[in-house]
Amino acid sequence: MKYYCIGIKGAGMSTLAQILYDLGNEVSGYDETIDYKFTEKGLHERNIKIYNDSNHPLDKDTIVTYSVAVPLSHKEMQRVQKLGLTIKKYNEIIGEITSMFNTICISGTHGKTSTSSMVKHLLTGTYNPSYFIGSGNGYISKDSNIFVIESDEFNRHFLTYHPTNTIITNMEEEHMECYKDLNDIIDTFNKFASNTKEKIIACGDNINTHKLKLKQDIVYYGFNNDNEYIIKNNIVTDGEEFDLYHHNDFIEHFKLPIFGTHMVLNATAAIIMAINYNVSINDIKNRLSTFKNEDRRFAETFIKDTIIIDDYAHHPTEINATITAIKRKYPDKRLVVVFKPNTYSRIRDFQDDFIKSLSNCDQVYLTNVDSNREKQSDYPNINSYLITDHIPNAAIISEDNMDILKKEKGSVVAFLSCASVSHLIENFTKLIEEDSK
Repeated sequence: MKYYCIGIKGAGMSTLAQILYDLGNEVSGYDETIDYKFTEKGLHERNIKIYNDSNHPLDKDTIVTYSVAVPLSHKEMQRVQKLGLTIKKYNEIIGEITSMFNTICISGTHGKTSTSSMVKHLLTGTYNPSYFIGSGNGYISKDSNIFVIESDEFNRHFLTYHPTNTIITNMEEEHMECYKDLNDIIDTFNKFASNTKEKIIACGDNINTHKLKLKQDIVYYGFNNDNEYIIKNNIVTDGEEFDLYHHNDFIEHFKLPIFGTHMVLNATAAIIMAINYNVSINDIKNRLSTFKNEDRRFAETFIKDTIIIDDYAHHPTEINATITAIKRKYPDKRLVVVFKPNTYSRIRDFQDDFIKSLSNCDQVYLTNVDSNREKQSDYPNINSYLITDHIPNAAIISEDNMDILKKEKGSVVAFLSCASVSHLIENFTKLIEEDSK
């Protein structure tokens, strides 16, 4: 079959395109972004053609799918509709794929990408799992029965999925442009999890996971002693180390070569899922110690004594977790955060939480809001100043005006956003390299 993916450089769409290709389909795509994005790597490896204009022909039997960031009024969407092509929603196609495999769905408001990557890593070697990870990383083997997929609650996408086993890392308010309130989010997760054929593994430290009302038993994990799987003796060395217990029974001492208690929780979920698939404890321990996170998850670059961190954190909870992890790894370093807000609705809904989380570092800079699926005209008076005006010494910067960052040489400078920050990092790198000459 032939598929045409509009918005193909988006993390989810890029991953879907790769998987469709691996399943033996002919795949091409469109994206108006000409600049290179990290999500293109897998597309280029498969020689998937990316168009930036509407001058190429499309066969009449082509199936079109599109990113939610692309409105139906977009010129390319208008073109494929006029051509009379079959159009399927992104999540409908993914749902069809999940029904073909023993599917492990990793869901939650935060931590999906890292946990999905960990599950895939712990299963690899014992199995050859296929995977769909929302960092633009996907692969399917027709010879593999196991499919690990990051399962997104945005627009209720994951309700079309068919999980064999499910992880729920947490639930809290997010994507409030799609949900009425927290109860609506919990109800939607409940509908999703109720489709699980076998086991549900959930973080018991998150109060909202206990509000699920399911026929299936839920295995709870976390730091709290009322969980079935309990994390104890967590210490920071050259990563995170911790003991894991099943009730009072010691399982193993694990080493994780990345930082943050949120990552310890993610690792624990992955360990339990690997145990569920009969991976030996020794193999789990050894594989976890070699884990490397996905692109844009605490990605570090070192320029003399300046440490640059590129991270996908974009929600106040994620920002706070990333800042805490940086402080655990670099307790004696000055911490500077450059945050590019994504979507006006998120600032509207979480202004106070953004102020609180960003106030936990030494210096804060924000760009103007980056939003490819919302119009500022629909959100009057919502802007980055609603955050910077309430944080001492915070400032607004842009890619073209970053000279103020020269003084941050020698610090840990973290660039946080789910939008691209590559140009910001490139320009900052040039600034400090030129200043060092």
